[in-house]
Amino acid sequence: MSRTQRTDEGRGRLGSTLSSIAVALGCVLFLGGFVWGAVLYQPYTVPTGSMAPTIGSGDRVLAQRIDGDEVRRGDVVVFKQKTWGDLPMVKRVVGIGGDRIACCEKGKLTVNGKEIAEPYLPEDKFAASGIPATTVPKGRLFLLGDERSGSLDSTVHLDDGQNGSVPRDAVQGRVDAVAWPMDRFGMLARPEGFAELPGGVSDPGPLRMLVIAVVAGMVLVLGGGAYGPLAKRLGRRRGGSGARETASVG
Repeated sequence: MSRTQRTDEGRGRLGSTLSSIAVALGCVLFLGGFVWGAVLYQPYTVPTGSMAPTIGSGDRVLAQRIDGDEVRRGDVVVFKQKTWGDLPMVKRVVGIGGDRIACCEKGKLTVNGKEIAEPYLPEDKFAASGIPATTVPKGRLFLLGDERSGSLDSTVHLDDGQNGSVPRDAVQGRVDAVAWPMDRFGMLARPEGFAELPGGVSDPGPLRMLVIAVVAGMVLVLGGGAYGPLAKRLGRRRGGSGARETASVG
């Protein structure tokens, strides 16, 4: 056996080993990302346009399962409240226990006297309409839809005995991203208008890292799996070229 043949065989064994490692690692990343994502996240379909333009009617969203105590101002949450219909609803938290909510001087929502910048609202819309100064009870949340003019939110329930608020334990998840339709796919923007208030805003969930893991795993599996057929095809071409060269020399 020639030195060239031995070298090609060595490279083939190394390539096969690396290919197997790539496929194995890809499977771990791909399946692990999906499984961990299923544990952390719950999909929901939003039935109305009350969160437009952030989330449209019929959009499929991914909500991270969290405890109600983890909710911060500005979060878009999925919750269920019996007095609101006992069905999963999606709204934005604009106030937590102890906050003083009011609207609208100069078209701005105020929390504890601070005007809140809300770039996620529809263009040419006031932040809300006619919210009298309201204090959120302890352990509860004040929620509004981003489409303030047509949202059945805390403003509709101001006279229910809890100033339109819902308990923290009504929250089932925090929406991190729109998953469908594809033209709206993406992470929700951070609500920086609330960042300077005590407690700040929530840190992004691990969804972006999970997506990267799944995509990287898919690339490794496909790349590693494709190595074998490509290497064999290349080997046959090299073998055919060597045979022709030997024949011509003889």
